[in-house]
Amino acid sequence: MDLTLRQSARACLITEEEREKPVPAVLRYRPDDPFAVYFDFPPHAALDGEPVTWTFARALLEEGLRGPAGGGDVQLWPCGEEDTVVEFHSPFGLALLKFDTAALRRFLLRTHAVVAPGREDVGAAVERGLSSLFDEV
Repeated sequence: MDLTLRQSARACLITEEEREKPVPAVLRYRPDDPFAVYFDFPPHAALDGEPVTWTFARALLEEGLRGPAGGGDVQLWPCGEEDTVVEFHSPFGLALLKFDTAALRRFLLRTHAVVAPGREDVGAAVERGLSSLFDEV
């Protein structure tokens, strides 16, 4: 049984010309990977025409809703009362997207209903990570 939580979200891609282009996204959370959240974007939102998924820490999303967070490939910060900016860095460039903060909060609260913070099974997550790592060797 697939217990993946999915929530549609509308983002606005902020272009180099500082214009906003609407981009659909699907926010996902899987209880078998309780520390991560997934942001899926359709092929037309990517430079190479392929679907794109960004995976990052659920705790980073929570922190970024309160104030600037991140320092690597994913950075988040509030932008006024209603919006949150998510900046994704890749070897091909960066994407700056603006999301409705209420939608991100709603998604985060829904993830908490699936797996409460502090209730993640760390041992199982480490086991899956090691298994995945050694399966590739």
